[in-house]
Amino acid sequence: MASDAPVSFKALIYRQRLSIALLVLCQAGQTAASLTLPSLSARVIDLGLADTSGQMALRTGGLMLGAALAQLVLAAAATFIGARVAMQVGHDLRDALFRKVHGLALAEIQTLGVPSLITRCTNDVQQLQSMLTMILTMILMAPLMGIGGVVMSFREDAKLSALLLVSVPVLALIIGTILARSLPLYTAMQGQIDRLNGILREQITGLRVIRAFVRDTSEQARFGKANEALTATARQSGRLMTLNMPAVLAVMQMSGVAVVWFAAPRLIAGTLQVGAQVAFLSYIAQIMFSVMMAAMLFAIAPRALVSARRIAEVLDTPISLVTPANPKPLADSDLRLEVQNVGFRYPGAESAVLSDISFSIGPGEVVGVIGATGAGKSTLLNLIVRLRDVTSGKITLGGIDLRELDPEALWQRIALVPQQAYLFSGTLAETLRYGKADATDADLWAALEIAQAADFVRALAEGLQSNVAQGGTNFSGGQRQRLAIARALVRQPGLYLFDDSFSALDFGTDARLRAALRASTGTAATLIVGQRVSSLRHADRILVMEAGRISASGTHEDLMQTSPAYAEIVASQTGIEAAA
Repeated sequence: MASDAPVSFKALIYRQRLSIALLVLCQAGQTAASLTLPSLSARVIDLGLADTSGQMALRTGGLMLGAALAQLVLAAAATFIGARVAMQVGHDLRDALFRKVHGLALAEIQTLGVPSLITRCTNDVQQLQSMLTMILTMILMAPLMGIGGVVMSFREDAKLSALLLVSVPVLALIIGTILARSLPLYTAMQGQIDRLNGILREQITGLRVIRAFVRDTSEQARFGKANEALTATARQSGRLMTLNMPAVLAVMQMSGVAVVWFAAPRLIAGTLQVGAQVAFLSYIAQIMFSVMMAAMLFAIAPRALVSARRIAEVLDTPISLVTPANPKPLADSDLRLEVQNVGFRYPGAESAVLSDISFSIGPGEVVGVIGATGAGKSTLLNLIVRLRDVTSGKITLGGIDLRELDPEALWQRIALVPQQAYLFSGTLAETLRYGKADATDADLWAALEIAQAADFVRALAEGLQSNVAQGGTNFSGGQRQRLAIARALVRQPGLYLFDDSFSALDFGTDARLRAALRASTGTAATLIVGQRVSSLRHADRILVMEAGRISASGTHEDLMQTSPAYAEIVASQTGIEAAA
């Protein structure tokens, strides 16, 4: 599994520390230039008009023009740097999540849920990236503007500045109340997005089943119900968030009215100059603007904070299948698989799925596993490829416990053909080279010949360069199965694992494929899990599994005499009595 050090959002931000430091400098310069303009305006109003030569107005106007240009340039630079940092952090976060998800064991993936993981890697990262963009490009300037505005307003008139002691706390109380009520709604919303994704994923995957059973209407209703729930929550949270801007504007306007109200008597008495009042109103506007920018953050922060928690949950999830600190080396050939008194119990399950499983497969041997549905056959394969760890006993390959091996080294020695043949999109050549990147075209054709797939591949107009749709949906079930087998054969591993991999083949193709496999696998060990007796009857040894245990072991002929369970399976498939 993944062995990289855990990645946190804080660590990703720290990587951009130099860019963020430059961003802060740009925004500090932009804020300083912005705060200088009201003071210069007051100077022009109060002193410039008295200067009949106009020199003071020209000098001050030049300073104002320079400050405005500096503000423009620094604002553009800050926006560019902020957006670039946010995009890079989003990229790194998606990459970290992708790597972590690939390192998770089946247990963690099933606990978190596939639809939820998809949402967390896409929608949740986008929410966090949007918030970071706004913080870096706009809201990081809010505290600088707010503090600077308070200092400059006190500098202009300390008495009028006392109004801030009322307006700012009132606004903070309103925004805090909105934030407290919106957080639970956004938590529910992200869960509802997971639910909607899960339903949509099921319906796309099971489209043929839905149409076959004429369940379009009921499935549309199920999707509509989930969609309505999400819409209702989004509408409720949206109503709350729309109160942010009206609240800021209302407090801003009321503060302006209060300034004029309390300044009017002093203006009449001549104890307050007009320029000072104009500058003070500008600073009040800047302070409120900074609060408005903070309010914009509060409008997206609740949902982004929920997304951040969901992302952190994935990144902080402990991986149950760990890579040993000092993995033991694995031989390149002559690998013997030994399963010794293995037991397995799913977390929280009342009883074990597998109990006291013991067998071995040597180089060149073919061992079959057969049993009723739910006997634990696929679970056994998951333990052998170490998608899960045993809860008792041990599994060794080449004499080394799987838990003492580097998972990458283990997987390089194994070729697995899963129960459902899944093919990745690309060309046929790329699909087959998934097992071995440096395989030649001759290697690919040899594998296709053994897998009984060469004829239909040659019939394709572009041969090995033919397109493969996602999942291999442009091929029939039997063709996908044979291509999956060919992909495994290209690897030429020390251990082949076939998980009911011949079920979609007709009996003639099945027989020819098995005969070719026996001749081509050479010294590799082969384990075949199957439901069809004809696929296993020529194995060196067949294991019969019942209720998570091996009830019998032997050749087909031996089991027909000694295992009632095996004889019953044979009878059910051949239509003859077990005694025959």
